[in-house]
Amino acid sequence: MPSRLRRSCFSVESRSQKPGVRMRQAARNFQDLIVWQKAHKFVLAAYKITRTFPQSEIYGLTSQLRRAAVSIPANIVEGFKKAGKADKSRFLNIAQGSLEESRYYLLLAQDLGYCDSSQILKQLEEVSKLLDAYNRTIKKSITG
Repeated sequence: MPSRLRRSCFSVESRSQKPGVRMRQAARNFQDLIVWQKAHKFVLAAYKITRTFPQSEIYGLTSQLRRAAVSIPANIVEGFKKAGKADKSRFLNIAQGSLEESRYYLLLAQDLGYCDSSQILKQLEEVSKLLDAYNRTIKKSITG
């Protein structure tokens, strides 16, 4: 995986004094995290797509998908503020579990004929790659 992707999922780009030169800074808050930004956009897309689900699914698949989707950026946020790297990694792993749960619900919704989930699944895959890279980097810093 390119090093640019590993760094970009938890840092923010800024412009230096020199034209055309970009520098990486550590994220100061969770909103600076690229992985959180992409996960948040996924949640918005999940809410939008579930509006088209049948009313009979409001307490079923609609609720389950929304809950799992919201859990992804929420756990990224919670992990961001944890002081210990093992704690950070644990919350990122929970986010990864919620991501896979969301993936299943989207596949189920498509199989039930509620939506075409191909586009939102591509969005989710991007979040998955960023989250994996972020968690791998945290784990690597734990082991040295």
